[in-house]
Amino acid sequence: MSDSSRGTNRLAAETSPYLLQHAHNPVDWYPWGEEAFARAREEDRPLLLSVGYSACHWCHVMERESFENDAIAALMNENFICMKVDREERPDVDQIYMSAVQAMTGRGGWPMTVFLAPDGRPFYGGTYYPPDDRHGLPGFPKVLTAVSEAYRNRRDEVLQSAGRLLEQMQQGQADLPKASEQISVRLLDAATKNLKDQYDSRFGGFGGAPKFPPSMVLEFLLRTWLRSDDTQALAMVEHTLKQMDNGGIYDQLGGGFHRYSVDQHWLVPHFEKMLYDNALLARIYLLAYQATGDARYRRITEETLDWVLREMTDPRGGFYSTLDADSEGEEGKYYVWSAAEVEAALAPDNSGLFMLFYDVSAAGNFEGQNILHSSAEPEAAAAEFNVDVDALQALLERGRQKLLAARDLRVRPGLDDKVLTVWNGLMLRALAEAARVLDRDDYRAAAERNAEFVLVEMRRGGRLLRTWKAASDGGPGNAKLNGYLEDYAAYADGLLALYEATFEPRWLSDARTFADTILAQFWDDDRGAFFDTAADHEQLVVRPRDFFDNATPAGNSLAADMLLRLARLTGSEHYADRARAAMAPLADVASRHANGFGRLLCAMDFDLAETREVVIIGREDEPATRALLKATFGPYLPHKVVAGAAPDDHDAIAVTPLLEDRGLVGGVPTAYVCTGFVCQAPVTEPAELARELAAPSPG
Repeated sequence: MSDSSRGTNRLAAETSPYLLQHAHNPVDWYPWGEEAFARAREEDRPLLLSVGYSACHWCHVMERESFENDAIAALMNENFICMKVDREERPDVDQIYMSAVQAMTGRGGWPMTVFLAPDGRPFYGGTYYPPDDRHGLPGFPKVLTAVSEAYRNRRDEVLQSAGRLLEQMQQGQADLPKASEQISVRLLDAATKNLKDQYDSRFGGFGGAPKFPPSMVLEFLLRTWLRSDDTQALAMVEHTLKQMDNGGIYDQLGGGFHRYSVDQHWLVPHFEKMLYDNALLARIYLLAYQATGDARYRRITEETLDWVLREMTDPRGGFYSTLDADSEGEEGKYYVWSAAEVEAALAPDNSGLFMLFYDVSAAGNFEGQNILHSSAEPEAAAAEFNVDVDALQALLERGRQKLLAARDLRVRPGLDDKVLTVWNGLMLRALAEAARVLDRDDYRAAAERNAEFVLVEMRRGGRLLRTWKAASDGGPGNAKLNGYLEDYAAYADGLLALYEATFEPRWLSDARTFADTILAQFWDDDRGAFFDTAADHEQLVVRPRDFFDNATPAGNSLAADMLLRLARLTGSEHYADRARAAMAPLADVASRHANGFGRLLCAMDFDLAETREVVIIGREDEPATRALLKATFGPYLPHKVVAGAAPDDHDAIAVTPLLEDRGLVGGVPTAYVCTGFVCQAPVTEPAELARELAAPSPG
């Protein structure tokens, strides 16, 4: 029963901030669930499914124009059973019906609008519809009327079309590519060539506008450089990273990256800030710092992670999802500046050099306003301005702090404060690796607090849940919805990194538990590879699986990468066998369409390399142990796994066979390195360890 008469609808009982934004619409919204389908069957009415997410600008526009319009809402309520879905909570529903919309229209996006028969079969759909005819799009009332009339008057034709579309969707999910050849270095080289052919040598990244941060592909290119000494691959990585962090896509004041650039040269972003982008980007900047030693990459890593800890972290330890693009109903208003605002905020300092460096002018560079960005490095700018570079750096830092303080007084963008397991797993890995590489105890503490939170608040009966939201009254939060493949894989992946950052055995044990759940619940015994939903998930019209990386890595790729690392840490080869079986059908297509398979290509690279298994025995509070850890984690060595324990910590030693029969040599902290089934002599000096880690693989 709707609560519309009391000013709210059924969405008022939900936890998703996106759904709650629609709780006061005059539309008689249902959340996704059997109640809506049962009413559709009972009343023989089609369903209108609307899918979006809280940081989606055009989702907000369609809500204001149509869902808050009483006349349009009445048309929806009269002719349809209306369901609203947060795509971040229900990626399975989103994926199924997005594939239908793409099949019907050749394009997709959000907001997504799909019309379903009472049994869930889609028969018509699109994306954004305006309230009246404009921009070549039919008005939403016209669409609603036409679809309703077609369902009433041409029912057989509509349902036959829905049946054909469903068969096409089911066949698409059932078919896997045929493996044309074994995973090999040749395929990795072909993928690298594919990326070089698409590379934007002027502005970095791939293709034209809009341009998205290619974090996973950049990691593969960094591995290519290490594997084959391909200096062009490294140059592509560095050029792209510098173009991005100089651009408007990077928040020059508060740290962290916006979602994507609407132009080719990274100036004008879509202003939303997503947790997953910043997890992936913080990590690729960290890897670039390891590879090159350039302090610039460390700075961007730390500014990004510091922003997450400052603005995107729940007091209990979970990481929030999104900062909206809009504030006060206007996209980007929180982040842009007039020249007069900058001058006023910087007074009495000389604002001229700051404004030149960050391209601030009276005319502006974005709709009469200014997005802070730089087209020059500080050293080049100092030479051009004829000032000392240190003095310029100090002036810029003072200016940034003053503008940040002024910006903090503005109305902030909306915060989607739900906690998603998969995105938390991505951030957990970034924080844990940064804790080791940068020796940041605060990052380690934040990572441990996150793991404690997720494993207590978002796990029931040993199974992960998808989402958590704090209670509005300060009471216990609400965790719900089944975890998907990407949730288990990403969080197990993060726990492996946390184990390496702490050598706390329970993190490795929990990662292994989730890996076992993946093999038991998500593996397709008939055709191979993984499904996105568990075997005991609710039955949908299609059991989905998606092999392509989108904004986040594909679940199959996440799982394969994690299982390969877990196999090396535990000595349990069945994890690696299943990973290889999942990768094999996709290897050839990944080499030809590398932009969609960055994480899978990294997993293939890991599997082809001779992994270094490193063991550190010693107490972490001893300087000699920390020196060995620095030698292990300082350089860029993506083909290693690391285990460790204090010499008398029997629980820690029991968690992995890598630690068996490993002790101190001469009573001092000791490192052991094995590569390609060959173990080197134990070492106690950091310089010796560094030489062993840098040496070519035996054989």
